[in-house]
Amino acid sequence: MHIYRSHTCAALTAADVGATVRLSGWVHRKRDHGGLVFIDVRDHYGITQVVVNVDAPAFKQVEHVRSESVIRIDGTVVARTAETINPHLPTGAIEVSATTVEILSEAAELPLPVFGEADYPEDIRLRYRFLDLRRERLHANIVLRSNVISSLRRRMIDQGFMEFQTPILTASSPEGARDFLVPSRMHPGKFYALPQAPQMFKQLLMVAGFDKYFQIAPCFRDEDARADRSPGEFYQLDFEMSFVTQEDVFNAIEPVLAGVFEEFGKGRTATKAGEFPRIPYKESMLKYGNDKPDLRNPIIISDVTEIFRGSGFGIFARMIEEGAIVRAIPAPGAGLKSRKFFDDMNDWSKQEGFAGLGYINFKNGEPGGPIGKNLGPHKTAELVAVLGLKPDDGVFFACDKAAGATKLSGVARTRIADQLDLIDKSSFKLCWIVDFPMFEYDDTEKKIIFSHNPFSMPQGELHALENEDPLSINAFQYDIVCNGIELSSGAIRNHKPDIMYKAFEIAGYTRAFVDEKFRGMISAFKFGAPPHGGSAPGVDRIVMLLADEPNIREVIVFPMNQKAEDLMMGAPSEVGQKQLRELSIRIAAEAKTA
Repeated sequence: MHIYRSHTCAALTAADVGATVRLSGWVHRKRDHGGLVFIDVRDHYGITQVVVNVDAPAFKQVEHVRSESVIRIDGTVVARTAETINPHLPTGAIEVSATTVEILSEAAELPLPVFGEADYPEDIRLRYRFLDLRRERLHANIVLRSNVISSLRRRMIDQGFMEFQTPILTASSPEGARDFLVPSRMHPGKFYALPQAPQMFKQLLMVAGFDKYFQIAPCFRDEDARADRSPGEFYQLDFEMSFVTQEDVFNAIEPVLAGVFEEFGKGRTATKAGEFPRIPYKESMLKYGNDKPDLRNPIIISDVTEIFRGSGFGIFARMIEEGAIVRAIPAPGAGLKSRKFFDDMNDWSKQEGFAGLGYINFKNGEPGGPIGKNLGPHKTAELVAVLGLKPDDGVFFACDKAAGATKLSGVARTRIADQLDLIDKSSFKLCWIVDFPMFEYDDTEKKIIFSHNPFSMPQGELHALENEDPLSINAFQYDIVCNGIELSSGAIRNHKPDIMYKAFEIAGYTRAFVDEKFRGMISAFKFGAPPHGGSAPGVDRIVMLLADEPNIREVIVFPMNQKAEDLMMGAPSEVGQKQLRELSIRIAAEAKTA
């Protein structure tokens, strides 16, 4: 028999009754019933109940053993009685009657319990992450993550993609998020950067003639944490293809994502490959109030500015003349709610930093509230027709300059759907957001900047850049969105040097700047580059959705906290003067005291 185990803790069934077995694992739970001690022994695979009789030699070993100690048990498999069978465990029809027990590793008093799923403060969970990972839910999440990555990899290889690893130490990029910098010992005063994404390298692989590339790529960005974004590092399914159009990219990745969500969705439906809606950016901003729409939410926002222009509701009418717009957010069935529902929504919008939400609450077709009383019957009828309102619906209004009204209507759409329980929790609804603007105007910098990815091909190519208003030019850029979460950005790339120089010129960069900062890519494009494009769905976010977790830390093995600290390993940490001297670095006095 093996020194540690003959079976795992999920392997034994009624077919093994009478067998002599050996198990090793952690003491998950111990219950003393007087003459008997029951121990649930847990390993990676599952749990087996072990029973120790008071007369058995093993009793003295287990009498005082703590939870989470590691033990080895020799014993005999016996059938449970009918009334003690546990149908929720694969091993629930049997138990092991222990003859000997050996403590392989004694556990100290636990800072947090493993048995049960009680909430614990984040700092304790992260400091003792190795204990947290023993808990059933988190352990299952990490197993799910491994299985999802294996499935993604298999599906990409089956489509003819080849996996390559791109460099981790690279050059800093002037575009995008803040870099993590790594000082060079051999080149004092110079720094590497950890890659925010393998963007330029994967494009260079296309120039090198590899046609279809992918990798499960680590990416590093010095960004603040959010519920759907881990600080420091994340992983993405990075891929790139040559000689493709935008539709070719869509056709390649849709079966991969649809397949993974169907495979691991536990019965939840997923948008089928070939059926992902293509929603232009401007349409998404109007209908959903953002470019990450949750299509499980049936509410559609409408622009009703013209209905309120010159209307009897003077506040909106005056604001429209001063440049405001009005967006309407229907609230199906909300007319059956009390006025408190509407007033609470208005109060919520003010707490979120907005001026407030106007509303009409219809009851049996009769409009209520200040807007309903002052808009007038003809305008109200027009509103009902445009929005398709039913007799007991409500409708909220966001009136502001375009940016403010769009933002408020988007968050209000989500809030209303949550309050009215309108979101379909049994589905994954995926879509593409397409036709992103190539450029946007930065009010702070007072100049035109890239709005998305500077390496994207503008629609209309060089002719558009030379002859059209830059703010009117769209790019072949696209995002994949699932249930209101952005999974990835992608694009058909700009592979022509003259177009790249002109695009960067519009954004305020010189030809010399492009040659210096993007020397590898711009040089390669001068030696024959194929048309190419790709995307990079986020692995962490895919797993977060599949695990139905609200925070991305719940699907990452060893995450940092919101301050980008690793409490378990003590990172970031100070280093000694010897290391600093080797790197030609001196810590400024103000940095030490900051």
